[in-house]
Amino acid sequence: MKLTTKGRYAVTAILDVALRQKSGPISLADISSRQDISLSYLEQLFSKLKKHQLVKSVRGPGGGYLLGKSPVDINIAEIILAVNEPLDATRCRGKGNCRDGETCLTHHLWQDLSHQIQNFLTSITLANLLERSETKYISEKQDAQFEGQHSHKDTLILDRLL
Repeated sequence: MKLTTKGRYAVTAILDVALRQKSGPISLADISSRQDISLSYLEQLFSKLKKHQLVKSVRGPGGGYLLGKSPVDINIAEIILAVNEPLDATRCRGKGNCRDGETCLTHHLWQDLSHQIQNFLTSITLANLLERSETKYISEKQDAQFEGQHSHKDTLILDRLL
């Protein structure tokens, strides 16, 4: 199984929301800037996440996204599956038709691996990730960089106006 950028980005983006939603809705532009993910790609991902009620949108000035449920109620497998990312290590997508329409010799091995991956990712919630010291450290570092970028842009804008 190879987790594509779609699944990785979805988990990263929703974790960004979970980390920062205390201060209000989080804009996709801010997530895009902090996590270096294209805004149009985030729009696609958040459309799917919203459809699965993992996030909710807030319209208007200061709008953005909030979690649709508590972080303890959102597991990582749920996020990945919401963006149509399969958690399947078999080549046949679990159908058992891997070798000219027949089950291949190692099909059950890869199927077992798929179940282990599913169980592992189901056992981890956003709340678990929020509690990790590594997550907190990286988030603080990103916030400092993000604030530095915005204050630099504000200075450039003020310089142009004056």
